[in-house]
Amino acid sequence: MNYFILNIILALTWAMLSGEINLTNLTAGFFIGYVILYIARRALGPSVYFSKVIKMVHFLGFFMKELLISNVRLAHDVLTWEFHMKPRIVAVPLSVKTDAEITVLANLISLTPGTLSLDVSSDKSALYVHVIYAEDEETAKREIKNGMERWVSDLSSQEKE
Repeated sequence: MNYFILNIILALTWAMLSGEINLTNLTAGFFIGYVILYIARRALGPSVYFSKVIKMVHFLGFFMKELLISNVRLAHDVLTWEFHMKPRIVAVPLSVKTDAEITVLANLISLTPGTLSLDVSSDKSALYVHVIYAEDEETAKREIKNGMERWVSDLSSQEKE
């Protein structure tokens, strides 16, 4: 059976035993279920689930940091008299190839204030992104490739193992 499904079942069981199904109890149940599954991993068989969960937690931390930085930067620019925006549209060459990877990357970019995914080239080799704070085109491309795209690629490559 899939470790993730087992973990969800354990989280729901914990929440029901706690007497109230809410986000706090489900989160605690997920964590407790993760620990139980980690302890029982030898009996249940090998899985990359544990490294996936750790990688996903690191990604969420990275994304939250990027979200906070871009929100603060945009708010600062809106609330001050100075104009720091240098908008530009850049064509980011893609390393990710599947439709799912490209969709996740485009959505993550669009969720971050100051960037918006516009289009994907017909051969899926480039993603066109509107960037509000782009000093130069190469820097903007590098930030996207070394940031969001690297994470999407890492998470999807780990999934294929």
